[in-house]
Amino acid sequence: MGGGRTTHGPRVLVAVPLLAERRHLLRPLAEAGFTPVFNETGRFYDEAALIRALPGAVATIAGIEPYTARVLRAAPELRVIARFGVGYDTVDLEAAHRHGVAVAMTFGANHEAVADHAMALIAALLQGLSAYDRRVRAGGWGTLFHPGVHGRTLGLVGFGRIGRATARRALGFGMRVLAADPAVPAAEMRRAGVEPVDLETLFAEAEVVSLHAPLTPATRHLVNAARLSRMRPGAYLVNTARGGLVDERALVAALREGRLAGVALDVFEEEPLPGDSPLRSLDGVILTPHVAGLGEEAVARMTEVCIDNILRILRGEEPPEGRLLTPAVPRRAGGGSTEPA
Repeated sequence: MGGGRTTHGPRVLVAVPLLAERRHLLRPLAEAGFTPVFNETGRFYDEAALIRALPGAVATIAGIEPYTARVLRAAPELRVIARFGVGYDTVDLEAAHRHGVAVAMTFGANHEAVADHAMALIAALLQGLSAYDRRVRAGGWGTLFHPGVHGRTLGLVGFGRIGRATARRALGFGMRVLAADPAVPAAEMRRAGVEPVDLETLFAEAEVVSLHAPLTPATRHLVNAARLSRMRPGAYLVNTARGGLVDERALVAALREGRLAGVALDVFEEEPLPGDSPLRSLDGVILTPHVAGLGEEAVARMTEVCIDNILRILRGEEPPEGRLLTPAVPRRAGGGSTEPA
């Protein structure tokens, strides 16, 4: 199953680069009569590369590459975009539905992995692990008087699957946990052991703010200069959600002025992070390359769910558990039901 042209069966573009190194996970597609075609570039496609790769594919296992109206016009045989993850800000849903392309997600497949990563970053910041590591490597020794994790106040922006999983971990560390999410009833938050607050209270009281919200027009630059100015002196910010939630210029300014003690970022406004980004050289910054949800078990489960979504939709069936984002299973995606999901 190489990265070249189809040799048998309808093509499925496996656009997620890391799956080129885990081809065994795609065997169920081949067994179902499809030909997986892998992205062997080692990076996500930009719009032009995606337009070149998609023609002839009936489905794609999609990463964070842009499925714009222009891309969809260039791929008339495409029937399914199976997102490898839970974010869909790079998919034009209206254009997909207009072109008869079903968009499905892997809800529930990787939230524990993202929460693991978020909690690891929170602990690393509060324990000063990055600074201690640099000190010892440079021949130094001695304490930097890190704040520690137990008893600290964590604010969760968003209380969906990932936010709840992060809360469970933080509560296990003895943290006080605040949460802001207009879509979740306050009573439900309290039952989970967290304190429901509004967004402004959360930014004012939390010693660590961790982002778990989707990127939408309403949430873009949710963390801006004004909100950063409301954070407690010496507070920390963690983002494992989407880079666009944070105004990086304002964040860099807050770090340079010493208003924040540190940040840990897995996602960025531009990915990969540009080589000249100030974030690369500032103290108190931990950077990881958008890998929070990519633990080995999560990768296997997301691949399994993507394949299941593709096969179901091409048979004219609706995927379970609310995975389908487009309003209906398009008739061209198998000729089956067009009832709302």
